[in-house]
Amino acid sequence: MTGSKQNTVGSVTEKTSAPVEVTVPDTSSSKPVTLRTICRDYVLAARKFSCLTCYDATTARWLERAGVPMLLVGDTAAEMILGFPGTIHAPLDFLIQLTAAVKRGAPKTLVMADMPFMSYQADDTEGIHNAGRFMTEGMADCVKLEVDHTFTGLVMRMARAGVPVVGHIGCRPQQAKLRGGYRSVGRTAEEGKQMITDALAMEQAGAVMLLIEAAPCEVTERIVEKTNIPVIGCGAGSACHGQVVVLQDLLGLTDWQPKFAHPLADLGSQIKQAAQEWVEKVKTSDLGDHPYKMMDHEAEKL
Repeated sequence: MTGSKQNTVGSVTEKTSAPVEVTVPDTSSSKPVTLRTICRDYVLAARKFSCLTCYDATTARWLERAGVPMLLVGDTAAEMILGFPGTIHAPLDFLIQLTAAVKRGAPKTLVMADMPFMSYQADDTEGIHNAGRFMTEGMADCVKLEVDHTFTGLVMRMARAGVPVVGHIGCRPQQAKLRGGYRSVGRTAEEGKQMITDALAMEQAGAVMLLIEAAPCEVTERIVEKTNIPVIGCGAGSACHGQVVVLQDLLGLTDWQPKFAHPLADLGSQIKQAAQEWVEKVKTSDLGDHPYKMMDHEAEKL
């Protein structure tokens, strides 16, 4: 299937108090991941690639060391970082700063930035300007927009301006209020056909990648077959070239997570336990030897 696809950038062709010793992988010789890398070394090579959300430099550094090739600075930061009930509460300037932080933490990783609610929907010119801020101030490698075929003109203008766009189709969380909550899309033939239309429109407009959220496998498979750009799934089945989930869901830090995001760790319980131990140590002044000493004879002068 990939053999007949063009080889261009953005398109596919073919619990203790003792110190813990940490081994840090050497990533100094690794090459930066780019859109070309994703197409050539993953999609064309029939290798699946991973993506995780990330919102800070420290976490980004460890994810890069783990070999995660792509990070998404998602508008889910509104929920995971700011504590809001939905993604529409992510401020533009806030996300730009987070994107820059993640890129500084993981300079060799491809960083995708989410354009937040109302940063591109109201006016195309404003949208292009804001996308440019993500590319310059935020140092993003690409930006993600929640779109359908009606956004073709905007995506085309962004591509013409040199902004790599990832078209997010299917379930679009920024429209949750309009739809009365989150729901999967593509469960009827009519919805599935519309998603295929949206995907093709995005590719034709110049999008370098697609992200499909909360959709049946059958629809995703058709989109992968009909398009020539990488497709990332977020609860969209295994046919996608890549997969993304919210990091906090993967690490067991959330009280609820989508059915498709299965926790691989239980860091929430570990954090709770460590915090409880710290509370007890402070209560009993069990702080260990104090590391700071006054110089000889200086205490007598106090």
